[in-house]
Parts: sequence; C-alpha cells; structure tokens
Amino acid sequence: MTDRAVRNLDHLRRSASTARVLNLLRVWELHGDSRDDGGVRTQEWAERPMFRSQALNRSLIIKHRLRRNEFDLFTGRRQVATKVVVPIDEADLKTGGRYVFVNQIGFERSIAEAFGLQPDHPDLETLRLIDRLPSLDPFLLREQLRRGGQDPADCYFSISDGDLMQMTEFVRRQIEPLVTLSLDEDTVAVASDSAARMAAKILSNAPGNQLEALRDTLRLAPEQYQEGVFCWKGFLYYKWSLARLMGEVATVAEAVRSVQPAGTLDQPSREYLARGREVLRGRIVKTCDEVARTLRVYDDAYENLTIHGRPTAFRDFLLDAPAMFSRLGDQLGAIQHIVSYWRFRFAPGAAQVQVEELIDIFMDFETGLLGRDEFAETSRFMAA
Repeated sequence: MTDRAVRNLDHLRRSASTARVLNLLRVWELHGDSRDDGGVRTQEWAERPMFRSQALNRSLIIKHRLRRNEFDLFTGRRQVATKVVVPIDEADLKTGGRYVFVNQIGFERSIAEAFGLQPDHPDLETLRLIDRLPSLDPFLLREQLRRGGQDPADCYFSISDGDLMQMTEFVRRQIEPLVTLSLDEDTVAVASDSAARMAAKILSNAPGNQLEALRDTLRLAPEQYQEGVFCWKGFLYYKWSLARLMGEVATVAEAVRSVQPAGTLDQPSREYLARGREVLRGRIVKTCDEVARTLRVYDDAYENLTIHGRPTAFRDFLLDAPAMFSRLGDQLGAIQHIVSYWRFRFAPGAAQVQVEELIDIFMDFETGLLGRDEFAETSRFMAA
C-alpha cells in the first residue's frame, strides 16, 4: 500500500461505516470479542457474524474507484470495485494492510493464499453479494444479504431503529398507489389497509399471491420482477436519503471553502488546496444534480403508471433499473461518504486537521466523485 493509502486507512479506522466503507474492525471493537479478557461485548456479533473468517470479520470493505493501472486486474470493464483490506496490525493501521479486490483475476487463489478459504467457502459468496451492490448503505446491504439467504446481526449495520422506521414508512407511502392498482375494487373496498399490508410484503421480500398480481400487471418474468423490485426499493431508499442529505451537503460544500489546516503551508500545498476547494465544491454540486435527474426518470415512469394508467413506462423502468441503480448508488454513495466522514472528522472537539491529512481528504473525496468516464488527474501529491 502507498503511504497515502496507509494514512487514509488510519483515518478510516476511527470512523463509523459509511456508504463507501464498511468498517468491520470498528464493529469488532464495539461489539466483538475485544474486551481485555477476550469476552464478547455483544452476543449477537458472535452468534450471527457477517463473515465466518475472523480476519474478514475484522476487515475494512471499501467501494474503491479503480485507477488506470488497476483496470487490468479485471476481465470486464468496471469503474468501481470492492476492496477488502485486512490490517497487518489491528492496533496500529499505520503499519498498513493486505488487500484483495473481489472478483479480480485470480480472486479465489488470492483468498485461499491469504485466508485459507476454499472456493466453496460461504464467505466468498458473501463477498460476491456485497460486490454486486453499488454502495454499502446499511439498508441496502442488509436487504442484499437477506436476498442471498444471510442474516447477520443488527450490530453490523449502522442504521438506527428511528431511521429504519422513517425510511420504511417513506417507502410504504411511495409504493401504495402502485400496489392499489393491482388490487380489484372489491378488495380495496373491503380492507382499506390492503395496500399497506402488500407494501409491507414487498419491503420484506415475502412471497404471496398478491405479489403475483402486481407482477402480472407489469407483465414481467419472475426473475425480472425480483431484480427490478429490489432496484426499485433502492431508488426509493436513495430518494429518501437525498432528501435528508441536502441540508448537510450544502453545509459541507461551504465548509470545504473555508476549512483551514493547522501548520505551515508550503507553496505546492497552498496551490493544491486552493484548486481543490473549487473543484471539490463543483463536483459535489454536479453529482447532486445528476442524482436528482436520475431520480426524476423514476418519478416520471411512476407517474405514468399511477396517474396516467400507462404501465409500459414503469415496466421499462424496472427493466432498466439495475443499470441505473448501479450508477445512482455510485454517485449518491460518494456524497453520503463525504457527508458522513466530514461529520465525523470535523465534529465539535475534534483535533484540528493537519495539512497533509486535509490534502488526503480532498483527494479521496474528489476521486470518489469522478464521473464514470473521467479519470483522476495525476498529481505530485499522489506519491506523498
């Protein structure tokens, strides 16, 4: 790992999980067998682990934007990969760590050499389920693992009961008009809460005849429907997240303009930070605009179905949803990571940021916001 990557790893160690980073080392410190006597702090952590491998269950999993020299590690073209980092010394991340990209060329061999896990080990399937997600938002991560028949303990997901209730209620209200369309008039008249119950089934992935009626309305094959509905829920989650984030995004964008590091600035650092402030603020605004435009595609398709009675538009949306979901998650995940990490690092009472760390933070944020056809500019700071 480069010096800069090691510094970033040390910074991430102390933060909670974000949409871009699943900090299982921090989860272990708070809930695992990290007591001085080796005792478990939260029993569920041990009873329902995310990974069976001890090393993986204390790793950092990162949605990493690939650099030019990393593209050849994969057989197909991709911009973002799932990077698994296992610290060399859990108490001192400045010593660096070993890492592997999920599904890179020779992935199974690398996992076997590093962790002694065979190709049929269940942890490899967990990693592949995570790799299929565009971001590591706790709600979507939990949903994805449950779809794969896995149910890790709640302590592995940074989502409060209050947030979960608010988000679930938001999704329920959003899908009720569509659910109602799939119910006949007598059913709606007899039980006004039928739509709410059916919405709850969709949210929980529970099977039932009513869900078949919705699938028939949209004329989708079972596998198309299942994948489309998962991505649809993802769109709704991102829509809820964006609405909650906008105030904080504006605050962070303004803070980027004014934050000052401790210590003496040399001329190259001064020039980079001056450029970085404007570039980063511009990318934040541009990315939020792109996210809003993508969400409007969903809103228009949904309106065509529920208001104008044209199911074809929404059916087409569900068929196209997986590709759009990936891009949307990539973009919004980068914004969520910036807000979450900024909230952590610049919280009241936090130590003042040093010049080198602020440059690292700006570079990390800027790279995460690069468009899919853009590449990070070569900078003399990359080798710092």
